Amino acid sequence: MDKIIDTDVSQKRVYRLYRVSTLGQVEKDDIPMQKQRCREFADTQGWKIIKEFSEKGVSGFKVSAKDRDAIQHIQQDAVAKKFDILLVFMFDRLGRRDDETPFVVEWFVKNGVEVWSAMEGQQRFDSHVDKLMNYIRYWQASGESLKTSVRVKTRLGQLTEEGLYTGGSIPFGYRLVKRSRVNKRNREVCDLAVDENEAEIVRLIFHKYVDEGFGAQRLCRFLHDNGIKSRGGKGFPNTSLNRIIKNVMYTGILKNGDSQSQCIAELRIIDDDVFAHAQEIMRQRTQPHSSVPLNCKGKSLLVGNIFCAHCGNRLTLTTSGRKKKIPDGTVQKEIRMRYQCHYKVRHPGECEGQSGYSVKKVDAIVDQLIRMKFSEITAASESEILSGQHEKDIELAKSKYEMAKAHLLSKQKELDDYKSETLKIIRGESRMNVDLLNTLVAETEGKIKEAQAALNSADAELKELLATSENRKREYDRLLSWADLYDKSSFAAKKMIVSQFIKAVRVGRGYNIEVDFNVSFDEFQSYCGVKSKESVEAEDTVLVCTA
Repeated sequence: MDKIIDTDVSQKRVYRLYRVSTLGQVEKDDIPMQKQRCREFADTQGWKIIKEFSEKGVSGFKVSAKDRDAIQHIQQDAVAKKFDILLVFMFDRLGRRDDETPFVVEWFVKNGVEVWSAMEGQQRFDSHVDKLMNYIRYWQASGESLKTSVRVKTRLGQLTEEGLYTGGSIPFGYRLVKRSRVNKRNREVCDLAVDENEAEIVRLIFHKYVDEGFGAQRLCRFLHDNGIKSRGGKGFPNTSLNRIIKNVMYTGILKNGDSQSQCIAELRIIDDDVFAHAQEIMRQRTQPHSSVPLNCKGKSLLVGNIFCAHCGNRLTLTTSGRKKKIPDGTVQKEIRMRYQCHYKVRHPGECEGQSGYSVKKVDAIVDQLIRMKFSEITAASESEILSGQHEKDIELAKSKYEMAKAHLLSKQKELDDYKSETLKIIRGESRMNVDLLNTLVAETEGKIKEAQAALNSADAELKELLATSENRKREYDRLLSWADLYDKSSFAAKKMIVSQFIKAVRVGRGYNIEVDFNVSFDEFQSYCGVKSKESVEAEDTVLVCTA
């Protein structure tokens, strides 16, 4: 926002800039205080204020000058020689970025505009010392901004890591309770606790999503039809259900930015493996041609992951009905279901397979094979499957991470030493050449960026290896769970298990069936007997099983 005050140019013409960065400053309206002090200062100098600019809620550290409308407008008017002096309450109102703001100030001076602070006087560039002072001022401002931000984030992160609630919206399934905990102002603060009534609904949502293949839309209708309401007596929209399914807090983990707590048992609503399974289902459902069904309606076991072995096209489910007279004279309607190759139907002669295959026969064959594989899984040894295959790689990755971290710290210390030398030059206590020092600072900052990139790379590599080990254990536990549940499950749940266990089923003429399993690691395949090509004779039908 800008405001023209006066157009009289008989005196030095002044533009004033005010800025507040935080919501609290906006609400308290700190700008009038800045205005009053700047006006008093201008009056003592005999200047004429002709225009004012106000920036509310604009961070001088996070927002670049090129993205600040007020700065851009003022620079345009400086080029047009519309004013003589740029006046701010303090120089940090121009910005707090040490890699940008000093050069913005210098730009104004080079374009004939004096830059003044009501509290700190004029910023000049008559000597190397002036330039160094300009740099130091914004280095300090940037540092203070960073330190303040770090202090706040660190404190909130520490509280989160300690398992303490730091504010924000209360997820469905939880409530606030008072446990006599006080903050630094000695005010009582609240903690989170599980709301058992809501928690049961959360468990139901995950069960329907993971075990029975409900999507968000179907979940929404199910909850509505059963009179299950959210907090406040409203229904659950799709977006809310997706947020619930993605919220790691239901595993008992508090999260705030990059900080998170260890698992807090009393806050856990959903088991880790159930939550991980839900995330994998959600991920796969967003991919084109995913094997995970968008819903588990229908009476066929394999819709979505069954293909023609000859042309490669996906088979679709078709149903037809006919009336059949039974011996007692009554008439019954018989439903006939088939997996049909529509490509064969639409392009006669181009596909060598059958036009359709009996759902009952194909499902029975695949069901038999699944039961056999689950038997092999339960007989396998966990210690053999999950032996430490990645231990050496993990240890090497840890060493690389520590070395990269140490290198970064050494370069950061080197930069701090150079900046301390800058202060000595200002005080006349150093004989080091200013230009040389600036060169060394620039080179060290470049090396710090390289060291930080190397550390980030080492950290990513280590996390990936650790995640792989966790995923392998989680996958093994999931397979054991499926093996245990398969016989006891509803058809919808059984269909969901199959969609996860089997990647693809290819059916050929004469009911030759080839099965690709979703088993990702070699050790499991070898110990469980899942060979790359395994043939099984079943009622004159050849099954080829691929892992």
